[in-house]
Amino acid sequence: MSDTQPSKPSISRRTLLTGAAAAAGIGALGATSYWLGGVNRVSHSFGKKVIVIGVDGMDPRLCRKLMSAGMMPNMKRMAAAGGFSNLGTSCPPQSPVAWANFINGAGPGSHGIFDFIHRHPHQQCAPFFSAAETIPGEGSIEIGDHQLQLDFWPFNHQPPETVLRRQGVPFWDFLDAQRISSVFYDLPSNYPPSPSEYGFHKCVCGMGTPDMLGSYGTYQFFSEDTPVEGLEEGGGKRSRVKFDGDSARITLVGPENSMLNRPQPVSIDIDVHRDPGSRTVLLEVQGQKIMLNAGEWSHWTKLDFALSTPRPLPTQHASGICRFYLQEAAPNFRLYVTPINVDPSAPAVQLSEPENFISDISNDLGLFYTTGFQEDHKARSNGVFDDDQFRRQATEVLEERLALFEYAVENYDDGLLFFYFSSSDLQSHMFWWDGDEDPNHPTRTSTEAASRYQYVKDLYQRLDGIIGDIYDRYGDKATIYVMSDHGFANFGRQFNVNSWLRDLGYLNPRECTSILTDCDWSRTRAYGMGINGLYLNLKGRERDGIVEPGEEQEKLTRQLIARLKGVRDYNGKQVIRNVYRSSEIYSGNATALAPDLIIGYARGYRASWETCLGELTPDVLLDNTSAWSADHCADALEVPGILCCNKPFTASDPSLVDIAPSILDDFGIATPITMTGRSIFRT
Repeated sequence: MSDTQPSKPSISRRTLLTGAAAAAGIGALGATSYWLGGVNRVSHSFGKKVIVIGVDGMDPRLCRKLMSAGMMPNMKRMAAAGGFSNLGTSCPPQSPVAWANFINGAGPGSHGIFDFIHRHPHQQCAPFFSAAETIPGEGSIEIGDHQLQLDFWPFNHQPPETVLRRQGVPFWDFLDAQRISSVFYDLPSNYPPSPSEYGFHKCVCGMGTPDMLGSYGTYQFFSEDTPVEGLEEGGGKRSRVKFDGDSARITLVGPENSMLNRPQPVSIDIDVHRDPGSRTVLLEVQGQKIMLNAGEWSHWTKLDFALSTPRPLPTQHASGICRFYLQEAAPNFRLYVTPINVDPSAPAVQLSEPENFISDISNDLGLFYTTGFQEDHKARSNGVFDDDQFRRQATEVLEERLALFEYAVENYDDGLLFFYFSSSDLQSHMFWWDGDEDPNHPTRTSTEAASRYQYVKDLYQRLDGIIGDIYDRYGDKATIYVMSDHGFANFGRQFNVNSWLRDLGYLNPRECTSILTDCDWSRTRAYGMGINGLYLNLKGRERDGIVEPGEEQEKLTRQLIARLKGVRDYNGKQVIRNVYRSSEIYSGNATALAPDLIIGYARGYRASWETCLGELTPDVLLDNTSAWSADHCADALEVPGILCCNKPFTASDPSLVDIAPSILDDFGIATPITMTGRSIFRT
């Protein structure tokens, strides 16, 4: 929040509101396009066509129920033509791991992604996002308040760089080498995008793409009842608003200016004028006027962040975009602002391969979300959104995604087309609850839980309509795959592995609250980091390791596996279905950061929120009271994905690693030696 008092408007507020309404109406005409469906453009190219629809988190159990009930008729008829099957997921069944399996046609030992979160053993347990990491720059010269990095001789400074941590060979490289076109929209686990050597591969990055703050989505929220000092919460910032009359000024926090000696975020002031009588608000931001009624969303708004530089260098600019959602104008002003996305029409960082691909799309479609996580689950988990508001925002994301889908199909001729939908994952996390498995939702009544679960079923039906549209267009002209990376399960109880290790004396001291701050590594033999990973504090690998490799390591490993499998809840339920040794399930050259053990939870259970980043709680097992009440980070056998194909396949137990070899097979390319999967079309 800015402490600058708002200036008095030079004309009346109502005049401003009226003028802005006209401007907002004009802007709305071209600001967002929505999927109309039924355009039915079909490519008449004679080239081979393969279309893959990636539906994150689509669950085979629910699909079968809805198909049997006649509620997913399109998937049912496509399955009748080809086949429908469970699709084996990754171990662990986390999206970055699973999609990397799909990309490489091989398991985590080939791509080196084992969890959302990895740790640096040489820093003991410092966590980082597994799929990409920003490496700090080296060297600079100071000029006044600024520092400049000059990457040419004789300076040869190294600027900071974000690198893709996924290793191995993506399957599109084999298509690229054969001059076969492949186009991917919103592909996970591919930020920054891998390059195309021969120019036949295009990709818009998906999950893993950051916002302008460098996070995976940080909303900003302004209200009159936020604490004066503001509030930083996971995935969001809250600021208090103080009105002078009916005007106020709020400050939007933008990207950090790393050219300063002491990097500071660049901010933008927004003047707010409200009319309590009409429950209307006018926002003035950088010469743009946006009028909103209570309960209304704005269209995308461009934001120009000016990054100061030392004289005589010109000021640098970075363009971001955001949308505003006015929850309430008065008596308690409440304004939500989406994470500031990188502007796809003028991206400040590379979001696609080739670099201009995303701006070409934006020229046709206008502005759209570019962050990897677009449904703002953090706003729901933190209580900024209620269920209806989250569902509405998630639906806006889907509408925008459908416009992109229409663009993708309209511009497809032949080769491989891949399109990704996130809705079935992030809406399921919030609304899934299978009452047949457990009638007792931890926070909702059974009636409420059933009504929210109906949202998921409705969404599946809508996605079925999209599947039907593409099947009608290309059913006899292309091989069509509909696939998901994993399924879903209730998440009612959570397990803190670090607290469990503490209680059994493996992690010390007894008073430890976080392995990042107050762990005694000289007395700690094992620890948890990430959602499914457990690490030994191994001597020679971890910075402060104490467990001797060899006999002591083996004895401890056996002991931990046996004890973890024996964990029972208060009602006798088994908490952990299986524990896997990474040395037994992973093969390849990229296992250096693999956990020692992968914990596979039984349905209904998952790692606790606190344990993911190394925090401890007094209790080992506790209710999950978060709005995020369903998950898939269980045992891989509990949550398979789906595979539906219009071409008959013979594999009886297909897995994610089999999709890439199957696609290559369709194009007449033999399975490369880098892959462990096999074509589903061959016995």
